[in-house]
Amino acid sequence: MIKEYSERHSDIKTKVELRQQRHSKSKRAVLLPLPYLHSFIFISASPCISPSNLHTFSQITDAGATSAVDTDNQQTPVLRGRSKAIHQFTQQTLPACKPVLTPAWVIATFFMMGVLFIPVGLISLHASQSVHEIVDRYDVDCVPDNFKNNKIAYIKNSSVSKSCHRYLKAHKHMKAPIYIYYQLDNFYQNHRRYVKSKSDDQLLHGLGYNKTSSCEPQAFDNGLPIVPCGLIAWSLFNDTFSFSRGTKKLEIERKNIAWKSDREHKFGNKVYPFNFQNGSLIGGGKLDTTIPLSDQEDLIVWMRTAAFPSFRKLYGRIEEDLEEDDIIIVHLKNNYNTYSFGGTKTLVLSTSSWLGGKNSFLGVAYIFVGSSSILIAFIFLLLHVKNPRPYGDTMYVSGGRKDISS
Repeated sequence: MIKEYSERHSDIKTKVELRQQRHSKSKRAVLLPLPYLHSFIFISASPCISPSNLHTFSQITDAGATSAVDTDNQQTPVLRGRSKAIHQFTQQTLPACKPVLTPAWVIATFFMMGVLFIPVGLISLHASQSVHEIVDRYDVDCVPDNFKNNKIAYIKNSSVSKSCHRYLKAHKHMKAPIYIYYQLDNFYQNHRRYVKSKSDDQLLHGLGYNKTSSCEPQAFDNGLPIVPCGLIAWSLFNDTFSFSRGTKKLEIERKNIAWKSDREHKFGNKVYPFNFQNGSLIGGGKLDTTIPLSDQEDLIVWMRTAAFPSFRKLYGRIEEDLEEDDIIIVHLKNNYNTYSFGGTKTLVLSTSSWLGGKNSFLGVAYIFVGSSSILIAFIFLLLHVKNPRPYGDTMYVSGGRKDISS
C-alpha cells in the first residue's frame, strides 16, 4: 500500500512539474497561493501519509494550478502616478529598507556616534566657557542695618529710601553688547493660577474686550476694568538699575529686549494702561499711561512666564566694552518685595557667544553621550570577539533550538 501511495505521489509531482514547464515557456511562473503552499508543506512534512491526505493534496494542487492559469489569462491594469502610489500603499508593497543589524554595523554606529558627539560637546563647552559673567546678589546687602531683622517692614515702608549702590569688578575683558539680567529665585511663575491670570484678548484689544473673569481678583477696581488685568501684570518687577564707570555714565539700551512676535501680535499698539495699580494693595511696578502696551517691553518680558522657580529676565543692554579690572558702579532701587516669600534677587552682567549665554549643560551632555557610545562599542566588540556567532544560524532563532534529548 505504501508503494501505491508513493507512485500516486510521484504522478502528482510529475503533473505539477509539467504544468510549471508549460507556463515557464510563456515566461510566467506558476506559484501556489499561500494557503495551498502551507497545506503542501504540512502534507509533505507528515511522517505518515494517509490516502485522505493524498486525496486532499491532489485537490489542492489542481485548484492552485487552475487559479494560477486563470490569473495569468487576466490582464493586469496598468497603474500610474497617484493611483499607483495609493495601490502600493494599500497593498503594502511600497519599497522599504530593512537594515540587518550585524555586530559590525552596531559597533561601527556606536563608535561613529562617539566620534561625532565628543567634538561637538567640546566645542559647545568651550563656547559656554568663553562667556563672562558678573553676578551680584543685592537683596540682603541693600537692606539698612536697622531693618536687617525685619526686611518685610523695610520693603513695605514707603518712607524709607530704597536707594542702594553696588560696586562690580570686571575680571576679564567683556565685549559689547553686555546683557543686563535680573535673576529671581524661589518665585513660582509656573503656578497654574498665576499663569492663567491674564487676558490675551484684552492685551491685544484693550477695553473693547470685557470678558476678563480669568484675571480675578485683579480684573476690576472700584467698578472699573483694569488694563492690563491679572496677577502677572500686577506683580511686575520694579527694581531699577543705572550704571557708571568712574564719572562716565553707561547708557542702557532698553529697546528690542522682548520677542518681536510678542510686541507685534500679543500686545496692542493702541492699548494703553488703564486703572492699573490704583488699588490699596500694590503688587509691583506701575506703567506709563501715555505709552501703548506694545512699547512697554519690560512688561512684555515679565509676562512671558518662566518654567522654573529660578529664572533670569532681560533688563537691557550696555553697548560699550568693559576692560579688565574696570569698576562698575551700580545705582539701584530696591523696590521689589521678595522678602515675603523668601525669594532672592540677583543682578547679572553677561556677554554672549554664538551658542547664547553661559550654559554648560549642552556641552556636558554631548560629551557624556559620546563617551558612553564609545564605551558600549568597545564592550560589544569584546563580546563579539570572545563569543562570535555565525550569521543565519537558526539555532539562535526562537523556536529553532534543537531538542537536547535528541
